[in-house]
Amino acid sequence: MDVVTLGESMVLFTPDTEGPLRYVSGFHKTIGGAESNLAIALTRLGHQTGWISRLGNDEFGLFVRNFIRGEGVDTSNVTFDEELPTAVFFKEKPAAGDPKIYYYRKLSAASELSPDDLNEEYIKQAAFLHVTGITPALSDTCKQTVLEAIRLAKANGLKVVFDPNLRLKLWSEQEAAKTLMEIAALSDIVLPGIDEGELMTGHEQEKKIAEELLENGSDVVVVKLGSSGAYYATRREADYVEGYKVERIIDTVGAGDGFAAGFLSGQLRGWTLAESVKLGNRIGAYALTVSGDVEGYPFWHQVDTEQANKEILR
Repeated sequence: MDVVTLGESMVLFTPDTEGPLRYVSGFHKTIGGAESNLAIALTRLGHQTGWISRLGNDEFGLFVRNFIRGEGVDTSNVTFDEELPTAVFFKEKPAAGDPKIYYYRKLSAASELSPDDLNEEYIKQAAFLHVTGITPALSDTCKQTVLEAIRLAKANGLKVVFDPNLRLKLWSEQEAAKTLMEIAALSDIVLPGIDEGELMTGHEQEKKIAEELLENGSDVVVVKLGSSGAYYATRREADYVEGYKVERIIDTVGAGDGFAAGFLSGQLRGWTLAESVKLGNRIGAYALTVSGDVEGYPFWHQVDTEQANKEILR
């Protein structure tokens, strides 16, 4: 296996029309979750991925599992809870700007993830462990599960990739900053957005954010800069990589997970950091062009034939 990830995925209801949800009567049902987004995107790019989670033993839980499994992600380490439900969330589409998100995930099955849900033999198969800052915000047991997964990964020679994926609806800024920095210190690669980096380090500028995270213990830091691309840094090198121009942005949700998938795909292929960041920018750009969390992620043959990518492909 190339990448194992863990976290909550939910049923996503997207309205058929724009405007406040109180006036919406029709919805489209799909799934959403940062970790499964990444696993699906990587699978489409030709990699083997596994997703660890808990779902309610209900129709929504079966729908989420079947959807993710249908994308080629291994779901053999997903547990079905007989008592707690699968979480759901809703998007609200304004006439302009990013969608509003409404979560219904308190006391969900995934919020009861615990270290007992981890299988060391399963994790040790992979080259990378991917975790986000969403999971530790769900509960104390979820935080302990993330820390234990990192410990198991380190003990078995995996590289740990951490995407802060800040969700301030789940916890306070102070608690988030403390926990995210704690996890970043244990991670080999950290992929913050510029706003997440500022919250974590107190610095507004991407170079300062990267320096602080490197001093904190990480080996590679990539700060996502939106349409401007990204800035990457190690203790030996640092540079900017331009973003891709998207003529018409449909939905921003899932773009950061697409970036992480593209970056990891490059690393799994043995590419340089600059090449990997460029591929991350490209996959993130794909995600912006389609409504939904995963619907815009391309398959490798699509990326391979894109003229815009020819200069980085080998």
